Amino acid sequence: MPSTRTHQLTPEAKGREEMSRLSFWGRCLVAALAAALLLPAGMAAAATHTVSAGESLYSISRYYGVSLNELCQANGIYNDLIYPGQQLCIPGKGGHTDNTGTYTVQPGDSLYLIARRYATSIEEIKSANSLGSDVIYPGQKLVIPSAARGGTGPAQVSRGSITSGPVDYSRSDFDLLARLITAEADSESYITKVAVGAVVLNRVKSGIFPRSIQGVVYQVDETGSYQFEPVLNGWINRPPSDEARRAALDALNGVDPTGGALYFFESWVPNGWLQSRPVSMVSDSFTFTY
Repeated sequence: MPSTRTHQLTPEAKGREEMSRLSFWGRCLVAALAAALLLPAGMAAAATHTVSAGESLYSISRYYGVSLNELCQANGIYNDLIYPGQQLCIPGKGGHTDNTGTYTVQPGDSLYLIARRYATSIEEIKSANSLGSDVIYPGQKLVIPSAARGGTGPAQVSRGSITSGPVDYSRSDFDLLARLITAEADSESYITKVAVGAVVLNRVKSGIFPRSIQGVVYQVDETGSYQFEPVLNGWINRPPSDEARRAALDALNGVDPTGGALYFFESWVPNGWLQSRPVSMVSDSFTFTY
């Protein structure tokens, strides 16, 4: 039968045990510091980012090369709301260029987002990597021309718009814009989704269309026609996709791939008036015009 007697340590033995315990934690601390110092190039320890006006969680995640989900989890965020001055912990993860100017593509990246981040162009990246299309995949290694030339690294996101100042919007405006993007461009690329949202906001700021998001989306022209087909066929009432919500938020924060376009249409649709207007860009199945 096992003994139930409690083993009593002498004061000297207790002291040695305590010192051993402290020594263990000291070794752990040293090991952690050594691991941080030995991180490979392009793998940074967690950093802190101060949110600036106009930034979104998505644009911040793309800037640091981490996923939106990782950024939210690291900060205990369960919605899209952040505010200027807020401190965000950036998970120590790859995505930056290494010392050879090579970037590792992250989930959710596109050539457009990478080009904006490193202050270069899609054409330069494609040329530097002999790419025949805009298709890239997570884990792919890309040479970044600006980084390879000794550039300073990621640039702040340009927030071009046709007028200065953001568009005032409410949560219902945000939801409406995301639903319109879903209805119009759910099968298109992320760039096209942002562009569709930007057209709505460019109209709000133009002075020749209604001065609100709801006014623009639900506008009926002088012939009695809706400006956007999803309003007519009811698709505007479908729930927005997650990617459309991110695209709407980027557009509301000033990201405009079109450079100020006021119109878009499916390129195959014959419309003499729209086709006679100056072309801003062609993206996927859409043509954007001024």
